[in-house]
Amino acid sequence: MPYKVSNEKLTLREQAYLPEMIRGLGVTARHFLRNLFTRRDPAPEILDREGPCQITTVQYPEEKVEYPPGYRGLHRLVPREDGSPRCVACYMCATVCPAQCIYIEAGEYPADDPSAPNRVIERYPTKFVIDELRCIVCGFCVEACPKDAIRMDTGLHAVSSEERRAFMLEREALLRGPAVEHPSDPWRKREDSSAPEHGEKEAHRRISPRKNGG
Repeated sequence: MPYKVSNEKLTLREQAYLPEMIRGLGVTARHFLRNLFTRRDPAPEILDREGPCQITTVQYPEEKVEYPPGYRGLHRLVPREDGSPRCVACYMCATVCPAQCIYIEAGEYPADDPSAPNRVIERYPTKFVIDELRCIVCGFCVEACPKDAIRMDTGLHAVSSEERRAFMLEREALLRGPAVEHPSDPWRKREDSSAPEHGEKEAHRRISPRKNGG
């Protein structure tokens, strides 16, 4: 059913709106004075804060909220045991990145390098830059890397800065954290390892020939 509209006229006091204005200013002043002169609860969880002070803003960077267990954190280039990066400059991470925030320049190890790991790795990143301002923290670079050379397990947040340059993380800043080695790493292959019995070279071909046309 339709609503009935009241035809009552406002009084002069009501038309001036002064009582409502004073009441509204009183509410604002009450909250202001209470938050100004009362102690703020320093509990890290905003919902757990109690007391007369109702300010819930996190005073960053003096106060920091704990990140959930699933938080990835900033990128890092995973080093090998000798301190060199595991990255082989294959450009897989830069190719799959939807934000195009990874820039890589590749260099080649010398053919006469006496180091055993470098004899089986052709290239390495001479320049590796990640623009954290463009990064959308999707983790595609971690999933695409075939050498486990880039991870997002630091648990750290990007630093606050007024300069864009501070968010351009280069190789020296990214190469950190514990070294990682895998049994399947080509530089861990024994010198006396024998070749497989079959002579196939391509991984996508069948090792044994098909029988009965199957």
